[in-house]
Amino acid sequence: MTDTISAGQTTPIARKELTLRVVVLGLILAVVMGAANVYVGLRAGMTVSASIPAAVMAMLLFKMLFKNSSILEANQVQTCASAGESLAAGIIFTMPAMVLIGFWDSFDFWSVTVIALTGGLLGILFMIPMRKVFILNNTELAYPEGVACAAVLQAGDAQGQEGEARNLLFGGMLGAAVAFGAKLFGVLTGTLEAATVMGSRIFYFGGDLSPMLIAIGFIVRLNVAVLIFIGGAISWLVAIPLLGGADQFPIAIDGAYEIWSSKIRYIGVGAMVLGGFASLYSVRHGLVAAIKELRDNLSSGKLLEHDLQRDIPTWAILSLTVGCTVVLALVNYRFTGGIGITLLSTAVMLVMGFFFTAVASYIVGLVGNSNSPVSGMTITAVLVAGGMLWLFNYSGMEAMVATLGIAAIVCCVAATSGDVCNDLKTGAMLGAAPFRQQIMQIAGVFVAAFVMSPVLNLLHNNIEGGIGGRELSAPQASLFASLARGFSGETQLPWDMIGYGVLVGIIILIIDWYLRVSGKKFRAHLMPIAVGMYLPFGLATPILIGGLIAHIHSRGTAETEHDQVLHRGVLFSSGVIAGEALTSVGLACLTALGVQSLDLGLSSGLVTILSTAAAIAVVWMFLNLTRPQNN
Repeated sequence: MTDTISAGQTTPIARKELTLRVVVLGLILAVVMGAANVYVGLRAGMTVSASIPAAVMAMLLFKMLFKNSSILEANQVQTCASAGESLAAGIIFTMPAMVLIGFWDSFDFWSVTVIALTGGLLGILFMIPMRKVFILNNTELAYPEGVACAAVLQAGDAQGQEGEARNLLFGGMLGAAVAFGAKLFGVLTGTLEAATVMGSRIFYFGGDLSPMLIAIGFIVRLNVAVLIFIGGAISWLVAIPLLGGADQFPIAIDGAYEIWSSKIRYIGVGAMVLGGFASLYSVRHGLVAAIKELRDNLSSGKLLEHDLQRDIPTWAILSLTVGCTVVLALVNYRFTGGIGITLLSTAVMLVMGFFFTAVASYIVGLVGNSNSPVSGMTITAVLVAGGMLWLFNYSGMEAMVATLGIAAIVCCVAATSGDVCNDLKTGAMLGAAPFRQQIMQIAGVFVAAFVMSPVLNLLHNNIEGGIGGRELSAPQASLFASLARGFSGETQLPWDMIGYGVLVGIIILIIDWYLRVSGKKFRAHLMPIAVGMYLPFGLATPILIGGLIAHIHSRGTAETEHDQVLHRGVLFSSGVIAGEALTSVGLACLTALGVQSLDLGLSSGLVTILSTAAAIAVVWMFLNLTRPQNN
């Protein structure tokens, strides 16, 4: 019988929770999930929550190796691993912009590590005083992913895990096999695409041969997958043909990418900027209520006295916060070389970081960690930071670097604090000790921070085109680099295209408002559409396929049962993502060591035939291996 207590119980019960094996496995998974999500985020413009896969892996390993393991040990491993994954999102959405603006030739190890560590720590430290507000004393927030993760752990504790292990293993093998075929042996192409010219207009369609993208679509499900595809269709199937100019490009596919890169994707920029502000506006009432409750609780001085329900001590929180602030000031001074801009940047970082901790925590409780608009929050931070620096007459490279530094910290804080809130909810349902979870979250951030820069450099230097190229488009970082250049006066942004994006965004918001008041289940959320407009179209097609497969398997069932029905598929998809991402990172390591591609030299026609057959096989495998077991 598992030694657990309820979240509100006050009688201590001896239970196995924070052990040496928990710490070792948690730190390993934090590094692995962090490295995998660096690739996933640079490729797809989004990361995938590590909570459920990490929880399942911990349960599997502990049950196979240790008969006396407990559900709380698996929960602590999941807490540590997901902290590493969330930190990856904060870094990859912002730090590549430093390379894209030309401030760095490669990623500076200590700068990236310190920003990741301090930003992640602040996300945890800012969240801890809000735990009672958002988790214990709040009945409004459902925490869909936190509840689902607790359910997975409870189900796994009650039954065998052999089928779960097979799902993860088969998924990992599929993701790795396709990555080897495309990147090592050259028998598969990365993208199946075609373009033609009619008159002066280019018409393009294509899709990446990537099981990982199908897996992402399966996890985010049909609504979000359709929205991403709609965004891609607006840019690639409508805007590019309307713009014309095909006579300037001898090769139609190259022309489509050039028109999208130089003009059309800025429509997505305008839509994303509007989406960022819309995301904040949509949670305004809950945010004000949460901050008011936080103020009342802190001023009352009430504490949970029971040992198992305490948080990290206040003196430790304040000491670490002061230490992080000093370190950030030193980093800002190193970037800019000016006292005034350093003080301004550090102050903006702290104020906006604390504000967005509350925003991120509330949104995660409302819609889940995977759906939290971290990009929108960071866009808002970039605009506020850029505007503040412009008001104080800062310009040029120092203004760009200061703006991106602020964005990096805010993004790390928002991503990490949302993840922390989600994991603390899972722990509260299982009876975990919050202060132990917080220790594991800090440990996960600490180890993951040290792998961010090496993995970024590895991918940037050893994948064709580097970060910002076709495979690693890094959409958020490219956006922030463009905004920073525009605010600093370095470049002239295509404001006409950005304006069109704002207009498109207004139309989408009106459509979404109509769907909401009409009680429709399908919603036209702006941020996924805007991201789809900004991404290469090849990513949207497989994501849509994954969403359709999830819909096929869950149709005819109540929405409250979807998590249970799709559980097998989520595990398989998680394995696919980990397999393809980690294999891609591993192949980049081989390239860095001088190991050349083992290209078999097949003709382009044969590669296309093999790739088409592989794409059909991958879809068939997804349809069958993600099917609920009772079907």
